[in-house]
Parts: sequence; C-alpha cells; structure tokens
Amino acid sequence: MAYIDGFVIAVPTADKDKFIAHAKTIDDIFIELGATRVIECWADDVPKGKVTDFYRAVQAKDGETVAFSWVEWPDKATRDSAFKKMEELMKTDPRANPEKNPMPFDGSRMIFGGFTPVVTLEK
Repeated sequence: MAYIDGFVIAVPTADKDKFIAHAKTIDDIFIELGATRVIECWADDVPKGKVTDFYRAVQAKDGETVAFSWVEWPDKATRDSAFKKMEELMKTDPRANPEKNPMPFDGSRMIFGGFTPVVTLEK
C-alpha cells in the first residue's frame, strides 16, 4: 500500500527560485531512492484562518510564502529504507549535504509527517 510524506514550510518569497532549484535536487534523490512521485506547491489561494491556518502552522513571517509538498512511496518499507539511505547520502552526496546544498528556508519551522492513505479516488 502507498505511503505519503507531507511537508509544509515557510519560504522567503524572494527565494522562490532557490526553493525550486533546491527541491528539484532533493526530489531527484527521493525518486532515485524509490519514490513514485514528488509534488512541490507554492501557495496561491491560502486563506488566513480565525483559529489556525498554514501560516500559523509554520510561523510564517512577513515576506514568506507557504510551500506544501508531498512524496509518494510505493509502501512504508521503501520510504523507511530511503530515509536511512538519505542519512548516509547527507555525508557522501553533495546534493544531500546541507552544507553544500543548504535549505533556502528555516527547517526548524517545517511541519512534516508520514501518512497511510485511507481513501484514494482516481479518474
């Protein structure tokens, strides 16, 4: 059964192109490690809520835009294996090394998690 990793981050709006370049580099690694699809999204129609919202979830500041991303894996075992390999790649592959390919956003405010799909509709 498929497995999904979801991510929400606040990215400096001026760094949109840096975010896209960084995402393409890291997403290639996810695909190499077995992901079936990666989607990176830039906020377009994201309302501010009265109680909570995407902006509050990542403590977005003025001049930041929310990005929403997910990685689809064929199953949790493939995802878990990929994450273990990613830890090693961070030491050996410059694409995955945060010093050589730094995140263009504050990773400490990223929210993320793994999810098991419970409903899937496709056309």
